[in-house]
Amino acid sequence: MAYIQFPEDFKWGVATAAYQIEGAVRQGGRGPSIWDTFSHTPGKVLNGDNGDVACDSYHRYEEDIALMKELGVNVYRFSVSWPRIFPEGTGKVNKEGLAFYHRMVDKLLENGIEPMCTLYHWDLPQVLQDKGGWDNRETVEAFVAYSELIFKEFSGKIKSWLTINEPWCVSFLSNFIGAHAPGNQDLALAVNISHHLLLAHGKAVARFRDLDIPGKIGFAPNVTWLEPYSRDQEDVEACRRGMGWMVDWFLDPIFTGTYPAFMVDWFAANQAPLQIKDGDMEWIKQPVDFIGINYYESNVGRHNPQGGMLEVESVDMGYKKTDIGWFINAEGFYNVLTFIADKYGEIPIYITENGICINDGVEDGTVNDQRRIDYLKGHIAAVARSLKSGVNIKGYITWSLLDNFEWAEGYSKRFGIVHVNYRTLERTKKESFFWYQKVIGNSWLEV
Repeated sequence: MAYIQFPEDFKWGVATAAYQIEGAVRQGGRGPSIWDTFSHTPGKVLNGDNGDVACDSYHRYEEDIALMKELGVNVYRFSVSWPRIFPEGTGKVNKEGLAFYHRMVDKLLENGIEPMCTLYHWDLPQVLQDKGGWDNRETVEAFVAYSELIFKEFSGKIKSWLTINEPWCVSFLSNFIGAHAPGNQDLALAVNISHHLLLAHGKAVARFRDLDIPGKIGFAPNVTWLEPYSRDQEDVEACRRGMGWMVDWFLDPIFTGTYPAFMVDWFAANQAPLQIKDGDMEWIKQPVDFIGINYYESNVGRHNPQGGMLEVESVDMGYKKTDIGWFINAEGFYNVLTFIADKYGEIPIYITENGICINDGVEDGTVNDQRRIDYLKGHIAAVARSLKSGVNIKGYITWSLLDNFEWAEGYSKRFGIVHVNYRTLERTKKESFFWYQKVIGNSWLEV
């Protein structure tokens, strides 16, 4: 038996997102979001599920914070629901919505838990979508105004900020692949939206600096790793495109002020030219204090002319899979973390999401989710290995505290370390909860 020790100041946390856990979608003055519309559209979400009730954390947040306190986390990463603050996207502020987040943040602080706030975790006000959504530059300005209000309102209370969660999902998964709200399937649209998301991020960061808000700010891209199946140049280039689509496309503009040329050319060849206006890249290239990294899976890839827009396909090498069908590969986590550090320097990194879908249920009052424990152990070990290799990782935040509304998968997929009975809303701590509690308490990993 061996032990891996983490730095004394290393942060441990859990994460959630507003639409996935809050419920109360028509309470407290909240307006509709694109996910309300999408989930109530027949055929869009598995089993016709929606976030109307979710985990009811809008009413049960104190119970959830008590769970975090028992767990021993330093950090809770949550998101603010934009339509709960601006029901019309802009204009009149919903004070009842602000009051809810003040109550929650105050309760976190009372319990010694640092709030890490994500400003945008996919719940765009529907009224803004009706005007073109992220394809419309007016949405960029609306986001900056919304961000400014939250910055001012919680200045001094919240000191860790993330502008946008997983811009790849907001742009390409939602507007090219069409699996998430609003469900478009247009590559040129998705490319334009990806640019507007980065522009919104950069302008919000600039506003944060102008307001002299105490604290630090970054954003949270989702990343993966694709290992080439062979040394064949076509395999290498196909995997480079797969990586470039998710990593370089969203990090290069922020750290270098340019988009990766090989991806710009590829999109243009697929009738999706990047459209940049004067001054855009200066806004986007705002210095950030840290980046959040969301990681779930990676795999081996190879060239296939029929492998979609990127002409790349995953190869099943026999890796175990999660209950959502994603490959388990902690080696890929280490590889992408060291890749990011090598390419972009010693920028501080928080692992803002990492977790696994395991659908184990309650038996005799317990949830024996050993596969989740094994996954977390392997991936936290990869974090330790990355630290030893010089990657500037400041903390690890697992996804998720609670089983919740898993977007297009509805309630069929469970990522939580706390089981939620969606009929009674009863919370049951899983075995992974107690395992993670031990890791946090000792700040070391037994391997």
